[in-house]
Amino acid sequence: MTARDLILGRLRAALAAPAPPPAEVPRDYRPADAVAADLGVLADRLTDYRATVHRCADADVARVVAEVLGGRRVVVPPGLPPHWLPPGVTAVTDDGLDAARIAAADGVVTAAAVAVAETGTIVLDGAPDQGRRVVTLLPDVHVCVLRADQVVATVPDALARLDPRRPLTWISGPSATSDIELDRVEGVHGPRHLHVVLTGGPGGG
Repeated sequence: MTARDLILGRLRAALAAPAPPPAEVPRDYRPADAVAADLGVLADRLTDYRATVHRCADADVARVVAEVLGGRRVVVPPGLPPHWLPPGVTAVTDDGLDAARIAAADGVVTAAAVAVAETGTIVLDGAPDQGRRVVTLLPDVHVCVLRADQVVATVPDALARLDPRRPLTWISGPSATSDIELDRVEGVHGPRHLHVVLTGGPGGG
C-alpha cells in the first residue's frame, strides 16, 4: 500500500462516519438588566477617552452649551429641544444641509438614544433629536445631551433598547486614530472634541 492509498483510505473512512451533533452553546451569560447602570463609571470611561463630561439639571443644559459653544454657529437636528440652546448660539437646523455648510459650523448639539456605562459608549439612532450621522461627523465639536435614564450597564442592555433597523452610530470619545508610530491624531474621522452633558441622577439635578 502506498502513502497515497493510506491517505485516501483514511479520508473515505472519515467521510463515511456520521457527522457529530453540533456542540451546545452556553447561553447562561449575564442577561440584560442584570446590573444597575453606574453613572460614575460612564463618566470615568468617557473622561478616559478624552471626552468632557458635564453633570447638570435639564434646565441648565443651555448654560453648559453656552459655556462650550457660546457665540458660535452650530448645526442642530430638527427635533432638538429648543430650551437646550442659549441665546448666544446661532443655530442652523439640518433640513438637508449639504456637507460644506455642515462642515462650516463650529459645532453640533444632539441628544442620544442610549449609553453604555461599562464601555463608555454613546449610541445615536438617527431619531429627530439626533439627526443624520453626517451632522455629528463634520463639525469640530459635538455636544451630546444624555439623560440619566438612558444610561445602561452593559452592551446587552443597550441592544435590548435599540431598534437594529435604525442607523446606529456608536461613539466612544472624540474621533481618534494612530499611525504606524502610534502617534494619536484626533479629528480625522469625526469631531476632535466631545462634550457629554449628563442630566438627572445624583449630581445631575
